[in-house]
Amino acid sequence: MAIRNILIQDDPALYKKCRPVTVFDQRLKQLVDDMTETLLQSGGAGLAAPQVGVLRRVVVVLDVNKDPEEVIVLINPELLEVRGSERMPEGCLSFPNVWGYVTRPSWAKVRAQDVNGNWFEKEGEGVVAQCFSHEHDHLEGHVFTEKIEEFIDPEDIQKA
Repeated sequence: MAIRNILIQDDPALYKKCRPVTVFDQRLKQLVDDMTETLLQSGGAGLAAPQVGVLRRVVVVLDVNKDPEEVIVLINPELLEVRGSERMPEGCLSFPNVWGYVTRPSWAKVRAQDVNGNWFEKEGEGVVAQCFSHEHDHLEGHVFTEKIEEFIDPEDIQKA
């Protein structure tokens, strides 16, 4: 496993739509392992492959609703259903020190594949649903700053 560099806001890769994963091999498993290690080291809640320069539909999300927390790996994820909405503070590893209020679903169900290509469904609420939506946007070439309703001073986030 290795820590990968996270691309920062002006990198063109962050604004490109990702291609589906079609080969489930050791390279994919290495990417997932590296992304997991990078996410855990970063202190973030989710990470999408384009954030590490790979234009494939791969996401890792930290399920903070579990104790202990666990990493959810989503390959070729599809948002099947969303419910409710919450306006909450949001940030992004690719936009250091940028925070804003974004309205996201309060509950979401995704369908995705695991590293072996097996399909499964996963539900998430609160921060996990927020991450499913945020990371799915990354795969479509969109970033959270497009959805910010009101910017937040980073110092105010640290006080909260």
